[in-house]
Amino acid sequence: MLELTAVSLKLANEFVALRHRHHKPVVGHKFSVGCSCDGKLAGVAIVGRPVSRHLDDGKTLEVTRLCTNGTKNVCSFLYSAAWRAVKAMGYKKIVTYTLASENGASLRAAGWKCAGLAGGMRWTGDRAPKDGDLYPAEMKLRYETEV
Repeated sequence: MLELTAVSLKLANEFVALRHRHHKPVVGHKFSVGCSCDGKLAGVAIVGRPVSRHLDDGKTLEVTRLCTNGTKNVCSFLYSAAWRAVKAMGYKKIVTYTLASENGASLRAAGWKCAGLAGGMRWTGDRAPKDGDLYPAEMKLRYETEV
C-alpha cells in the first residue's frame, strides 16, 4: 500500500542522487514529499518556484524533481499529492516538464494536461552551464494543472 511520507530536502536530494536517470539534486525548494511502500521510501517529489521566469508569478509552483524506485503507481501518487499540497497552500497552478521521449502516462493518470512543447533543447547565452548540458539535449513537454 502506498503511503504519503514527509521528507526533508536533504533526504529527497539523496534519493534523486542515487536514482534519477538524468538530473542532479536541486539547490532549494518550497517543499518535498515522499511515498513509502511497505515501510520503504519508494519515491520523492521536490516542488519549488518555476524555473521559467515567465511562470514565476507568485501563483504557480513547479515539480522540479520526481524520482522513484520503479514501484507501480508511485509517480501518479506523488504528482497528485504535490497538487493537493500546492492548492492547500493557496497556489493556483502547478507545472512540470518531461523529456519529449517520455510518455507522460503518470501525469495524465493524476489529471494533469499536456500544454505542449516548451523550452529549447539546451540552455543558451549567459545561463548556459559552463560544464556542458545538465540533462539530455532534447525538447521538453510541459504538463500542468490549475484551479
